[in-house]
Amino acid sequence: MMWELVATLVAGVGAAGIALMIRKLSRNKSPKWLIPVFAALGMLGFQVQAEYNWYSHQKGLLPDGVQVVRKVDEQAWYRPWSFIWPQTVRFMAVDTNNAAVNELDQTLFLVDLYLFERRMAAKRVSQVVSCERRAMASFTDTLPGDGESAEIEPNWIPLPTDDALLRILCTESL
Repeated sequence: MMWELVATLVAGVGAAGIALMIRKLSRNKSPKWLIPVFAALGMLGFQVQAEYNWYSHQKGLLPDGVQVVRKVDEQAWYRPWSFIWPQTVRFMAVDTNNAAVNELDQTLFLVDLYLFERRMAAKRVSQVVSCERRAMASFTDTLPGDGESAEIEPNWIPLPTDDALLRILCTESL
């Protein structure tokens, strides 16, 4: 984040330098307020570019076997351009290389989900995904087994049938 602040300041100084050059080329006939306006536009432009390139940059850094399963696009009133081009502010990826299949029930997987959010450290969350139930639950010592019942217990979160996590784990493993 420190380097982003430095880069933002450099973009502002560079844009102000362009305005200063315009002023010198016009023999100081262009208005003085052009310099801070160019500086502000340069810093704002850099920040907008950094916000929109964050997702593709982070996705490109993911190792082989880690696939994006969900992304969250956001619109905000203080970013009016986001109503035209929504910005991806967070996403979730699954590590398929290290997914472990349950020895007793081949429809259960233990997977690591990685949660990424702009300007936050990535978080790793272990989850159990049931292909049969089309649900997932946090991996804990108290997680009940599959048992006889096909009912989804309270600690299982149902997933839509077209969920990317189910598609990646359940169809690729069968």
